[in-house]
Amino acid sequence: MSTRTALPQSPARRLWLKWRFHLNILLVLIPLGLMPKYLHEASMNRGEIGLGERELGELQAGPWSVRIAERFDEAPRSDGPAGYFKQFKIALCAQCNDVKAVYLRVGKPRSLRAAGALFSGTPYRMTGVVNIPAKTKPDAELWLTFEGWDGQMHQTSIPLAKASPATVAWLEKQGGK
Repeated sequence: MSTRTALPQSPARRLWLKWRFHLNILLVLIPLGLMPKYLHEASMNRGEIGLGERELGELQAGPWSVRIAERFDEAPRSDGPAGYFKQFKIALCAQCNDVKAVYLRVGKPRSLRAAGALFSGTPYRMTGVVNIPAKTKPDAELWLTFEGWDGQMHQTSIPLAKASPATVAWLEKQGGK
């Protein structure tokens, strides 16, 4: 007959055997704590709770109108060396079938070649990400440029202070570097 002797367990092994159940419970509870934020983001992306966190109203440019909203009601987000960016959402009017493209830019565009960030998505929920230069003046304007299939172009603007008060506060805090 052979006799086996039990090897003594290390303290780390005993701790793992004692607490592994509790750690597994934590692995289940942490995602549940983050679920409300995820569900809020998902419902906003589907359009169930509006265009964005801050609706700015309707803007008219020539024969076309657009509803515009600030996606996140916060300061611009850094994208590393590319600079700071702000996301806006628009919804074209039901009669805007002849709109080819919509652009967004801080400051008046010099030409259609410098019209700014292109909105993408369906006509009723388009997303545009605009670069916010650190040297932007707080009294600057956001310019929307509409380009039609027949070549016509219409522009409208909205003051940055009305479009994004959080961005203006961020610019004032930056101090015009």
